Formats: sequence, structure tokens, C-alpha cells
Amino acid sequence: MTVRVRFAPSPTGFVHIGSLRTALYNYLFAKQNGGKYILRVEDTDQSRYVEGAIENMIEALKWAGIEHDEGVVLEDGKLVQKGEYGPYIQSERLDIYKEYIDKMIENGHAYYCFCSKERLDVVRDEQKTHGETAKYDGHCRAVSIEEAKKRIANGEDHVVRLKLPKNHDVVFEDMVRGKVVVNTDDLDDQVLMKTDGYPTYHFAVIVDDHLMGITHVIRGEEWVPSTPKHVYMYEVFGWEAPKFVHLPNILNRDRKKLSKRQGDVAAEDFKKKGYLPEGLVNYLALVGWSPEDNQEIFSMEELIEKFSLERVSKSGGVFDTDKLNWIDAHYMKEGENARITDLAIPHLIKAGYITEKEAKEKYEWLKDMVQLLKDRLSYAGEIIEKVDIFFKTEIAPEDENAQEILKLEHLPHLLDVFVQKVEEAEVIDEAFGKTTLKAIQKETGYKGKNLFMPIRVALTGEVHGPDLNLMMKVLGKQNILRRIEYVKTHLLNK
Repeated sequence: MTVRVRFAPSPTGFVHIGSLRTALYNYLFAKQNGGKYILRVEDTDQSRYVEGAIENMIEALKWAGIEHDEGVVLEDGKLVQKGEYGPYIQSERLDIYKEYIDKMIENGHAYYCFCSKERLDVVRDEQKTHGETAKYDGHCRAVSIEEAKKRIANGEDHVVRLKLPKNHDVVFEDMVRGKVVVNTDDLDDQVLMKTDGYPTYHFAVIVDDHLMGITHVIRGEEWVPSTPKHVYMYEVFGWEAPKFVHLPNILNRDRKKLSKRQGDVAAEDFKKKGYLPEGLVNYLALVGWSPEDNQEIFSMEELIEKFSLERVSKSGGVFDTDKLNWIDAHYMKEGENARITDLAIPHLIKAGYITEKEAKEKYEWLKDMVQLLKDRLSYAGEIIEKVDIFFKTEIAPEDENAQEILKLEHLPHLLDVFVQKVEEAEVIDEAFGKTTLKAIQKETGYKGKNLFMPIRVALTGEVHGPDLNLMMKVLGKQNILRRIEYVKTHLLNK
């Protein structure tokens, strides 16, 4: 058996973090088993369709490194479909759904329903008043096919409902939750075909999964209550149901389902902030799945090798931004300077530190600056909190330690010697820092912390920080001289 899984979102906006994790788990399982990962677009609810959402979804998945083998793809900015089981967009499969809904009606497993919304509201209100579960009361079950077709011919609005048998146990095995048994008396006669001729999710999903040869359905736990209806439809069609895997929700710190009301929830949000896709993917893999050992940093290849559905948790995982930042910081440190610089530039422009023109003209300088700072970044957008040190002239000691260093008796002399070396230098590069500090040590006898730390504090206000030699190169001659002058004038002997 060739493993075939699918990610089948609705084009209703940006890709939610929970959806991205679902896509990731499908992708990892398929790759681990030498199978196929399919992208299908479930757009049967036309009222919720958002223009451009399909394109955004494909781009977000590509950015995350989750690329599908079949389905809807972008080529030269246009949507095309690749694979033997298309169409992969549900709104293009209406004739297929019509064929199978007719079979269900003919076989007595579905029926036409003509109840108005007003009647349904009254029925549900009465049920709630009596403490009953609100569900369809089966009013149209007794309408014969002949009468129904006459009413349809007369233009009467209708839907098609699933005709569940009474007191029938539906049983399925969930690879995360184990055996699930639900009695049909606790279920509703689900609408399968809406008045607009579009199928509901519940009908389209079983037809599509069967016809596309899906072997494993890996989706969110919100679909657990609906799965017995899906399994029953597999039964009445005489089809083998796929294996079901219902993933736990991603929760916020209050252990409630992650919602945009609490902040960033879309892959696009994290991309805009400058998170690296490998950092986000690495973190998401761990929200709901735990490896056998204590490993926390995974490449995509390692995830494919080590991921297992058996170690997916039943309970929801809390989205911990601090943990995400810790993981992404690892990838920031490992990232190429040019890549991190390109991610940082839009944030520096937006914050007003540089213009677009300066970003091009000073690119190499910016790259050096990023090299100094990237070890201190959790994501690229965070750079605007760290760069003030390169753009200010006034120096303020960051803490008491820095203040004490500015009171050192030998500091005025040290700064005078340092300024002389800077003024005499033709170029300030990394080599300048190394040779100059050695020369000062030889001339003055100042060494170790008494040499490096006072100069760092005079240049940055900080006791600890990035590489001092590269720092001098990034600051440049005039900026170094201005800062030393400011310190001598405003901070010494204060």
C-alpha cells in the first residue's frame, strides 16, 4: 500500500499555525513512508472564500518547506493542478458529488429536506427549552422520492440529508485516541448537499478521500465529533475507510484554543516578524509530538526520520513564544549573514534607521552590523531593539558596572591614546582593532579587562557585547571619535 495523505484547507484567509502544523505532520508522515502528500482546496463554502487565499496558502507552505506532490500549485503566478486524481479544487468537482449523492438517495441512505430555516430555528429552540440536544427532528424523512421530485420541479428550496439508522453503533479506530464508538441516536441527520448545489464538507470529504486513494486522514481534533458520520457513509458506499489521526489543538497560555484575539496565529504573522521557516517548523513539530529522546533542534530531514504518529499527544500543546524564540535564535545564529541581513532590512527601514536607498548603498556595512547582532536575535524583526548602539552619538552606561568602569583612574589616559590611534588610522577594519589594542597594551601597560572593557563601555555604554574589533569597523572612524568625545565631555568624573 502506498501511503497517500492530504492537507485540505479552506481558502478563507492566511494559513493558521494549527493548519501549518497539520500540513507538516501530513508531509512528514508521507515522506517517512515513501508516500504522496496532496494539497486539495476545499472551497464548497463559497460565502467564506477570500480572493488570493489559495495563492497565499501555497506560498506559505512553500516558505515553510512543506511542498506537495500532487494538487494545486503555482506556476508563473497562475494556479494549475498536477496529478492523476483531479480536479483538486472542490468547486470543480460538483458533477462528481451529484453522481454520488444521487446514489445515496436511490439507496435510501439520504433524503431531500424542505424545512425552512425558520422551522429549524423553532425546533432547536424547543429542544433546548426541554433540555434536549439541538438537532434535526427528521421531519422530512417520510417524504417519498416521488413527492420530493415534484416539489423540486416546482422550485421549492431543499437540501439533502444523511439518513442515519436508529440505534446503530459506528466504530472506528483513531491512531491517537484509540477505539471510538458512537451510537447514531446521538448524531444528527447531517446536511450533505446545500440549497446552492454545493456539498457540505462532510459529504465532499469522504467522496474525495475515497476517489483520491487517501490512506490516512490526519487532521485537527475538532473533526472527531463528525467522524462517525463520515465512517457511516464509508459503510453505506461499501468503501474501506482510511485510518484516522486526530491531532490535539494548539492552545494559548490559558489552555484555550489558539485564536487571533490573543495575538499572532498565522504563518504570515511570523514570516513578517522575521522568523526563519526552519525555526517555526522545528518548533511546531514539538507542539503535540515528542521525540523518544530529549532532542529539540531538528532539521526537516531529521524530523522526517524521527517523527511518529504513535508519539502524538492526546492533549493540546501550549504555544510557547519563549520556546519558539529560543529555537529560532539557534537558526538565527547559524544563518548566513546575507540572509539575516535581507530579513532585517525591511524592519530597519520601517523603524526609520535607514532608507531603501541607504540599504542598497550600505549593504556591506549592514551585513557587518547584522553579523555582530545576530547571536542576540530571536527573529529578524527584533533587530530594531538592538541597533541603537550603531546609530546614536550619546553614550549612556547601561548599568552600575558600566558606571564604575567610567570612573577608573586610568580611563582618561587610555582614551587619549586610543583617540590618537584612531585619528592616525587610514582605515578602521577588524585588523585595526586587533593591532591597535596590542599597541596600546605595549605602550601603556594596560591589559586584559583594564584595556578592553573601558574601550567597550566608552563606545557602547555596555560592559559585554558583540566582538569589539568588528564593532569598531561597523562604527567607523568619525562615529568612534564622536562617541569618545561625548564620553570625555559628559561622563568622565561624573
